[in-house]
Amino acid sequence: MSTTSTLIQFHLNGEPVARQVEAYHSLVEVVRDCGLHGARESCGQGLCGCCTVVVNGQAVTGCIFPAMHADGAEVATIEGLARDGQLDPVQQAFIDAGAFQCGFCTPGFILMAKQLLAHNPEPQDHEIRNHLAGNLCRCGAYPEIVKAVKLAAERLRAPTHAAP
Repeated sequence: MSTTSTLIQFHLNGEPVARQVEAYHSLVEVVRDCGLHGARESCGQGLCGCCTVVVNGQAVTGCIFPAMHADGAEVATIEGLARDGQLDPVQQAFIDAGAFQCGFCTPGFILMAKQLLAHNPEPQDHEIRNHLAGNLCRCGAYPEIVKAVKLAAERLRAPTHAAP
């Protein structure tokens, strides 16, 4: 059985990327091939959220997202959040709240939290839990994750916060 590779071009964290991909390649494979290792394949079935990346503003499970579908897209990963040496407020809130243990799931949670806060700047606990329900933390840091999202929301609403 032979396969035919296809050239895809997209922007990864604002930088242009071109890669030859096969039909069976997932987006997380291609992102990792580009040297970015924040998105990790864990379950390989789109159930845990460790492989979360953002494609054209929408969080997707990178382990089941066909890389070919990223052709022409804007793709963002956890590595693209920091600006000018400063962590994104959501990243900093996760650190300050101790919202991780092993850290394997943290990038996916942060990207999902950013997406939630972009649409709902004052989420209630149940809204946070509902939005993050597709991400699994095997260490059980869920209370701290909810605390981190609330802390990030508070900081983002503060008048001294500069827009990213």
